[in-house]
Amino acid sequence: MHLSSILFGLASLLVSASAKPANGTVYKHFDCGVDISRASEHFNNTVRLMHQGVFKAHSGTQIAGLTVRADAKNPIIVDFAMHIITTTAKAGTITQAMADNQLAVMNKAYAPSNVQFNRIATTFTVNDAWAVGQSADATAMKNALRNGTYRTLNIYFMTDLTGSILGTCSLPTDIGPGTPAPSTYNSDGCMIQANTMPGGNVYGFNLGMTTVHETGHWMGLLHTFEGYACTGNGDFVSDTPMQSTSTDGCPSKPPKDSCPSVAGVDPIHNYMDYSDDSCYTGFTAGQTKRMSNMWSTYRIGR
Repeated sequence: MHLSSILFGLASLLVSASAKPANGTVYKHFDCGVDISRASEHFNNTVRLMHQGVFKAHSGTQIAGLTVRADAKNPIIVDFAMHIITTTAKAGTITQAMADNQLAVMNKAYAPSNVQFNRIATTFTVNDAWAVGQSADATAMKNALRNGTYRTLNIYFMTDLTGSILGTCSLPTDIGPGTPAPSTYNSDGCMIQANTMPGGNVYGFNLGMTTVHETGHWMGLLHTFEGYACTGNGDFVSDTPMQSTSTDGCPSKPPKDSCPSVAGVDPIHNYMDYSDDSCYTGFTAGQTKRMSNMWSTYRIGR
């Protein structure tokens, strides 16, 4: 089966409207498209089964269809292909050093979750249409540049990413049995505004955390504010507090608490919220376990 556009979740990161330096760029707030309504039916069923497992584990109940990594203590090694795409006018503005620093940020952020990124390629392409990434151009770009298999993370860092968003990424899904042809999963991966890389010019979002956030979706995580409600399943991870609004900036005093009737304040420091780059600190233990289980369910061996 082919990955369709409904499986390709848009993750547009919230951007502060505060003042910027003369050489900086400020983005506006856009609603996000990575949510249960846009995920595949297979992903939705899987995440619900995993969520049920949290509550049934104490009784030893077998959750049908739930895959758990047998080697969860060993690190997940993710092959990582980085693609830098610029317009002619911006050629050379995104450097190898920025790519190297982005990789370092990724490995530091994911190390506590026992995930390592093994860079297998860094490509540089000058293409005015691809650097923007309208639908047909994005497809052509991925068909031409994609590296590796379904378990390979391909990220396209684009200087003029369409839609005034910071990034978009796909959630994992079932790509069928055996060894599917690359055309089955060419749309998989992330498209990121290149200037969110360390040293870029996106004010408040140039420490590389956009890529950390989007990769969380690729690994199977939802936003901490999934559902925008104080009731229900939220992001289907038990140790992330309920959150009904996404976060703008890094509001610490007083603590942001969009669900005051529920225990815990908003997890504004979680990589899967929409906070400023400098506000992020990590994932929860539950999110780490979820990524491990999603990896074994969808990507390992593919």
